[in-house]
Amino acid sequence: MSKSLLKCLGVCVQACEIRIHWQNRPCSLLPWFCHLGGVTRIEGMNAAVRAVVRMGIYVGAKVYFIYEGYQGMVDGGANIAEADWESVSSILQVGGTIIGSARCQAFRTREGRLKAACNLLQRGITNLCVIGGDGSLTGANLFRKEWSGLLEELARNGQIDKEAVQKYAYLNVVGMVGSIDNDFCGTDMTIGTDSALHRIIEVIDAIMTTAQSHQRTFVLEVMGRHCGYLALVSALACGADWVFLPESPPEQGWEEQMCVKLSENRARKKRLNIIIVAEGAIDTQNKPITSEKIKELVVTQLGYDTRVTILGHVQRGGTPSAFDRILASRMGVEAVIALLEATPDTPACVVSLNGNHAVRLPLMECVQMTQDVQKAMDERRFQDAVRLRGRSFAGNLNTYKRLAIKLPDDQIPKTNCNVAVINVGAPAAGMNAAVRSAVRVGIADGHRMLAIYDGFDGFAKGQIKEIGWTDVGGWTGQGGSILGTKRILPGKYLEEIATQMRTHSINALLIIGGFEAYLGLLELSAAREKHEEFCVPMVMVPATVSNNVPGSDFSIGADTALNTITDTCDRIKQSASGTKRRVFIIETMGGYCGYLANMGGLAAGADAAYIFEEPFDIRDLQSNVEHLTEKMKTTIQRGLVLRNESCSENYTTDFIYQLYSEEGKGVFDCRKNVLGHMQQGGAPSPFDRNFGTKISARAMEWITAKLKEARGRGKKFTTDDSVCVLGISKRNVIFQPVAELKQQTDFEHRIPKEQWWLKLRPLMKILAKYKASYDVSDSGQLEHVQPWSV
Repeated sequence: MSKSLLKCLGVCVQACEIRIHWQNRPCSLLPWFCHLGGVTRIEGMNAAVRAVVRMGIYVGAKVYFIYEGYQGMVDGGANIAEADWESVSSILQVGGTIIGSARCQAFRTREGRLKAACNLLQRGITNLCVIGGDGSLTGANLFRKEWSGLLEELARNGQIDKEAVQKYAYLNVVGMVGSIDNDFCGTDMTIGTDSALHRIIEVIDAIMTTAQSHQRTFVLEVMGRHCGYLALVSALACGADWVFLPESPPEQGWEEQMCVKLSENRARKKRLNIIIVAEGAIDTQNKPITSEKIKELVVTQLGYDTRVTILGHVQRGGTPSAFDRILASRMGVEAVIALLEATPDTPACVVSLNGNHAVRLPLMECVQMTQDVQKAMDERRFQDAVRLRGRSFAGNLNTYKRLAIKLPDDQIPKTNCNVAVINVGAPAAGMNAAVRSAVRVGIADGHRMLAIYDGFDGFAKGQIKEIGWTDVGGWTGQGGSILGTKRILPGKYLEEIATQMRTHSINALLIIGGFEAYLGLLELSAAREKHEEFCVPMVMVPATVSNNVPGSDFSIGADTALNTITDTCDRIKQSASGTKRRVFIIETMGGYCGYLANMGGLAAGADAAYIFEEPFDIRDLQSNVEHLTEKMKTTIQRGLVLRNESCSENYTTDFIYQLYSEEGKGVFDCRKNVLGHMQQGGAPSPFDRNFGTKISARAMEWITAKLKEARGRGKKFTTDDSVCVLGISKRNVIFQPVAELKQQTDFEHRIPKEQWWLKLRPLMKILAKYKASYDVSDSGQLEHVQPWSV
C-alpha cells in the first residue's frame, strides 16, 4: 500500500495490528480472512471472494483464505494461507469457489471449534467473513459467542498466553448469503440465485421447442427442498401452466383442476404444457408431490405424452450471471466496511440487498425468521409461510395466479373499457413479457385489450387490433417486440392519433418503451388542451437497454444487454489467455448513459470504463495506460477497457485504441471490439422476464384503479397524476407524473440528471487497483429485519 494511500486512510501500523480512521471514527482491524462455510458451491461466490480480498488489501489489512470451509479452519496448517491481489485475478467468470467448501462435523463440536480458534490465533485472525447458507452463518455466530471461553480454555491448556487472551479478546463476524434457493430472510436476493435461474430458463427454453414439435407435456423438477422461489420465478418467466411450491400447496382437488387446465389448453390449440415442481413440493397434509406422481396423473387421466426432466445440479453450475457478480462484489465490499466499523458490542451481521442498496441486518434475526418459515410450513400455516417469505415472494405468487389461470368469461365483470398497449423506441428484451402481462391482467380486470402495432406510426395509421388471452401465450421468452416498435414520436401525428383514440374508444393507454416513449408521453400530455381524446389515464413502463429513463432505477432489457456484454467480455478475456500482454477496448451501447459500460466493467472485471457522466481527458487516458503497463509486469497480463459509445465526441473508440497501441508499444498490444446491436437481441434474461411481467401487471392495476374512479361519471382525466412513468426507486414502486420528471431530465443528452449507479463507480476502480475514494455514506448501517420489508 502506498504511503499516500496510507495517509489518506489514516492508517497507523502497530506491530501486526492496523488502526484505521474510517468516516472519522477509529476502527480496529486485525489481520482477517475470507472464509466459505457450508457444503454447496454457488455461482458468484468467487466475485465475493475477490471483492473481500481486494477491498481488504485496499484498506491495509492482511487477508487470509481458509480452504475447504470450516474443515480447513479446524485442520489448520496449509488450509489457512495469506491471499494477495493476484490470487483472485481472473476468477470472476469461474463458477463455484476457488477456495473450496465442505461439510465439517468437527466444527459442530466444542473440541473442533477449540482447534479452529487455536489455528486462527496462530495468525492473529480475529475478523471473520463467512459466505454460506443459514447453517454456516449460525455456526459462525456460535463460534463468536464462544470465543472468549475458547481463548480461556486455550490459555488453561498452555496453548496461548494471557497476553494473547487480552490482545485477541473479540471475534467480529460478518456474513454473506450464498444460496441458489433464495431462502434466507432479510435479503431480496442471495448470491447464486440469479445464475441458477439462468440455467433453469435455458433448459426450459430448449425443452419448449421440443414440446411444441411433439405436442408433449413436460414436468420439470427444480431445486428447492424448503423454498419454492426458483420454481415460482421460473414459472413466471416461462408462463408455466402449473407450479408446485412447498410454501403454497395446491388446494384439495388439485388433481382434477390441473387436468382440466391442461385439457383446456390443448383445446385452444396450445401444443405444449409445462409443469414446474420444486423438489420439496407438498400438499396441504405435508405429503410430498413428486414429479413422477404428476407425470403418472397426467398420463392416466389425460393420456398425454408426458416427460419428466429433473434439472438437479446443473442449476448450480455454469458461469455466474452479471447480476450475481455485481451483487457479490457489492456485498464483499460492504462486508469489509462492516468489519472496519465493528466494535466488541456489534452483533454478528449479514450483508443483504434491499432494492439497490446493500444493508446490514442482525444475523440471528434473519436466521430466526428463516427458521420461522419452515416452522409455519411444518404446522401447515401456509399463508404465514408465504407472508414470512416477504412481499416480493407473495407478489410473485399472486401475479403468477392472475396470469396462469383465466376465469370463465361469465365470471369476469365487464368494465366496457378499452385499454391499448403500444411499444415505442428501440426493441428491448422483456418487452413481450410486459405486453403479455398487461393483456392478461387487463382481461382479468374486465377490460377489452387492444394492441397497437409499429409504435406511434402504426397508431396514426390505425394498426390496432383486439388481442386476447391466448394470443399472448408463449411471449415471455421471445426477444425483441412482437408488436413492432419505432422511434417515431407522436408530435406530427397528434390529429391522426386522436382520431384513432376516438374511433376505437380507447379509455387508457399503456406505453412500453425507452426515452422515445417518455418523450411521446410528454407530447401526448401537452396535447390534452387541444385534443380531449388524450384526457385518459396514460402510463409508461420503462423498457430500454440503455437504462436512461428518468423516474426508474431499472429498465426492462438492461439486464439482458448487461449479460450479453459480460459474456462477450468473458470470451474476449479467454481469447487473450493464449496471447500474453494484450489489452481489449470494448465499445458498448447506451447513448450518453454509461450504465452498461460501468456495470459491465464491474461485472467483467474491467480495468477502466469511460462514460459521459464522468468527464475524462488525455491525462486520464495516459494514467490508465501507465496503470496497465505496470499491471503487465505482474502475473496478470491482459487488460480490459470499456467505452460507452457517446462518452466523448473526440476520444472515440478508434482514438483510444490508437493511443493505447502507441503508448503500449513493447509492453502490450491492443484489439478493439464494437458490440453493436447484439446487445439488443437474444432471449430475455430471467430478471427481465420477471421484471417486465411484474411491473406491467402493476401498471394495469393502476389503470384499472383510475378507470374505476371515473366509472359512471364520464370523468375526463386532466390532472398531472393521470400521466405517469412507473418506476422502481430503491425498493419502491412509484408512479411519477411526467410533468414532475421534466425537472429531473437532461433532455439534451437523454439521461436523468441523477443516476444511482454512479455511486458504484469507485467500487470498480478499487477492485481494478486504482487509488479511488469510496463514499460509504450509503453503506447499510445495522437495521432490523421485518417480514413485510423482506
